[in-house]
Amino acid sequence: MAYTSVKETFDQLYKNFNPQAANGVDAVFQWEILGDGGGSWHMTVKDQTCRLAEGKHPKPNVSQTSSVQTFLALVNNELGGMQAFMSGKLKVRGNILLAQKIMDIWPA
Repeated sequence: MAYTSVKETFDQLYKNFNPQAANGVDAVFQWEILGDGGGSWHMTVKDQTCRLAEGKHPKPNVSQTSSVQTFLALVNNELGGMQAFMSGKLKVRGNILLAQKIMDIWPA
């Protein structure tokens, strides 16, 4: 299934949460998706549970910013995270090691 909507993608990623991959993680992950159909979302992971919320969190541990197109290409495995980061299409602030766990914690 190809993701075509940012909001629907977050709803599905939340459902795909992998508690085993989140073992030992106590963090807030923030996404800023820029452009039409984008928005702000964050997921709080603690004790192998996850909460999804729309909007900005005041103190995320890791924050990612990208365009709608880049975000959808990432979750559809059409673009690699490192390639997006190195080309400047994906900006990451905070704990980079947490950012590297995102695809394991929320498989697309």
